[in-house]
Amino acid sequence: MGEVWDGVRERVLALREAPNRRAVFGAYFKESGHEFELRPVLSEEQVTAVERQRGVRFPEEYRSFLLEVGAGGAGPDYGLFTVEPPDPEQDASAYGHLHPGADAEPAPATFRPERTAEWEEHQAAEPQRAAYGDSDDDAARFRDAYAAWDARDDELLDSLTDGACYVSEQGCAYYTLLVLTGAERGTMWQDVRAAGEGVVPYELFGSTARVTFAQWYVHWLTRAERVAGRTPESPERDGA
Repeated sequence: MGEVWDGVRERVLALREAPNRRAVFGAYFKESGHEFELRPVLSEEQVTAVERQRGVRFPEEYRSFLLEVGAGGAGPDYGLFTVEPPDPEQDASAYGHLHPGADAEPAPATFRPERTAEWEEHQAAEPQRAAYGDSDDDAARFRDAYAAWDARDDELLDSLTDGACYVSEQGCAYYTLLVLTGAERGTMWQDVRAAGEGVVPYELFGSTARVTFAQWYVHWLTRAERVAGRTPESPERDGA
């Protein structure tokens, strides 16, 4: 897996000196821009401890990124969320060799993309007051039906990201996810529940092919280099 990330950390850090670096989306934004900085890499022991803590082994591309490129920082959107390894003195259970009898967290639920369609179907079945009569009993029946529907809606909505982890924020309450379990393990998805669209596959150039973590990150880096390398006077912007 090492060849995937050969030179990537150096390429990212070099963008700090690029002439048009501020034109890259997410790099400079108030106090939250990543400014092409990367967190230090994690050790094998630290990555294993994080996995033990979360009850899952990361897909290999993401795992090797943490080991070879960085544990967060510069990347697509507003940058990658930081992965913080547990402190062995505070959470010895995450380090099996320090606490052999400790149980890991239970494995996360399986990611099921069909949950979004199930949620959308449920949304369409929202109880409508007009469908009930005008009596007090009818009003009570509607309240009961709506309460049951609302509880199930919350349950379905929360389940859409089961088996995945958030890796970055796109803004406007949209997020990018990496699937950790199930048939879609290792692929990138978008949490666009804020727009009422559930969780959908991440796409590049309109292709319906699944995108892996390395493809997602390297695509961003290649585009960032192109944008940042232009002279500041260039009329083109990121995404052109």
